[in-house]
Amino acid sequence: QVQLVESGGSLVQAGGSLRLSCAASGRTFSLYTMGWFRQPPGKEREFVAARYWNSGNTYYADSVKGRFTISRDSAKTTVYLQINSLKPEDTAVYYCAAGIYPSSNYYHPATYAYWGQGTQVTVSS
Repeated sequence: QVQLVESGGSLVQAGGSLRLSCAASGRTFSLYTMGWFRQPPGKEREFVAARYWNSGNTYYADSVKGRFTISRDSAKTTVYLQINSLKPEDTAVYYCAAGIYPSSNYYHPATYAYWGQGTQVTVSS
């Protein structure tokens, strides 16, 4: 089992920045992929960013490239999502997710066996 706890969501003005955190605990040695997804109001959950735990390779949705950065603090088994130049359309509940099996489908929710509870990001215009 892997437990994930997100934090860092907030109400911010457009153009601002946030850093979301995802603290992983439990069987963290089994982690293969860490991902961030978001669910805007009234919409389906969508892929935002992913990072392979050991290789460090990162991937981003086109809509967030250049503004979002996923990173890892290996000492703390924590994954971060740095969000810059926030836009109102970034408003969503952001979820951290963990996959424990090798997969190239980092963008698909089915790749991830464990999910956090979500953290709300609201961007005002």
